[in-house]
Amino acid sequence: MAQALTSMTSSPLSLSDSDFNNNLTYQIYSLLENKFLFGNDSPKQLSECHPLENLISATTDVAGKVRILSIDSSASTDGILATKSLSLLQSFLRAKSNNPNAHIADYFDVVAGSGIGGVLAALLFTRGRNGSLIFSAEDCFNFLIQNRRKLLKSSGKGLFRRFSKPSKKAEKIFKRIFGEMTINDTVKSVLIPCYDLKTRSPFVFSRADAVETDGYDFKMSDVCIATLADPVRTGPVHMVSVDKRTEILAVGGEVAMSNPTAAAITHVLNNKQEFPFCNSVDDLLVVSLGNGESHFGGAHYYSNPMSPAAFIKIAGGGASDMVDQAVSMAFGQRGTDNYVRIQGYGIQEQKSRMEKDIIGMADMMLGEKSVESVLFRGKKLSGSTNYEKLQKFGEELIKEEERRKTSILPNVVLKQASQSPRTSSATTLSLSTASSY
Repeated sequence: MAQALTSMTSSPLSLSDSDFNNNLTYQIYSLLENKFLFGNDSPKQLSECHPLENLISATTDVAGKVRILSIDSSASTDGILATKSLSLLQSFLRAKSNNPNAHIADYFDVVAGSGIGGVLAALLFTRGRNGSLIFSAEDCFNFLIQNRRKLLKSSGKGLFRRFSKPSKKAEKIFKRIFGEMTINDTVKSVLIPCYDLKTRSPFVFSRADAVETDGYDFKMSDVCIATLADPVRTGPVHMVSVDKRTEILAVGGEVAMSNPTAAAITHVLNNKQEFPFCNSVDDLLVVSLGNGESHFGGAHYYSNPMSPAAFIKIAGGGASDMVDQAVSMAFGQRGTDNYVRIQGYGIQEQKSRMEKDIIGMADMMLGEKSVESVLFRGKKLSGSTNYEKLQKFGEELIKEEERRKTSILPNVVLKQASQSPRTSSATTLSLSTASSY
């Protein structure tokens, strides 16, 4: 690192002192990022690779990019902003590809969803008995409009009457939709988090784990209930794997990770079996969908003392923003092309909860100027709206899909079900939480 910094300081500079310092700081953090976040043991690995790694690096452009979809927990729009974004993106993809039957799952390799985002991931990426996907993005939008009050039941009392919890009606809905289908029945790599009170650590339901052993495979209806479980109103949900060998005591994904983008990126970069040519964030296309700022965003929402519900929402919102900042820093100057964050800022929850109002709020958020996280400078307004950024990202998805039609190298090789169950090495969070069983 010292040699790198010396060479930088001794070379002629055309940048201002401020720009140079920012660039220098970015270089340092890039080295730290590769060393600690993504598993490179030494900065030398950035330039001194094994011959096989050099070959893989040389084929990266040919192999293309891994496409990641991440969906936040509910926040102020109950998932409507995310489903509206997905519906618009799917319509754009269908028009550009001249395929009226195209689905979101056709254009993404990995999906990660927390809370209501986990439910959307399950609906969009699970195949039915006939082998086809059970929900389109429009189906998800209509499903949430009709059922969000059942899925995110209101307590009906006090200042925090809208704190979410899954209800008995939600359990019936999920069982009717998914039946006996499990994580193993998803068509792409799926990551849905919850928090396991038994081990006091996050637990990630993962297709990569489920295809290797039934001890990591869970019914999809149970997964949806687990990632929605409200620790304040309903308490934890007891869950067992399909082989009855793994047990967890789950509370919602919002507690574990309200924004699962970083978990999805780490999963891809450390899973060479399924993503053999993905070596860094340069090899990724990531869209992260928020659901508006927390509805505990104004002073009139708080009481003294504050309720546990408010603390959880505040912590979840803060964690989500921290993930966005960290991911933006990881992508650095490449972020505007490879990483897109869709989030609604500055629009607080309206008092009326009629469906037309929450849809209107989602439309307003999509029409807002996009907000980007800037390295060490907080956030700034972009020149494009959220909707325009979605369209631009859709064009990148189309380009990647067209490139794959002529490529001889598959950059994604999904695991197939194993004949002899074995311990998975794909999802470290799942391993750590199940180690006591």
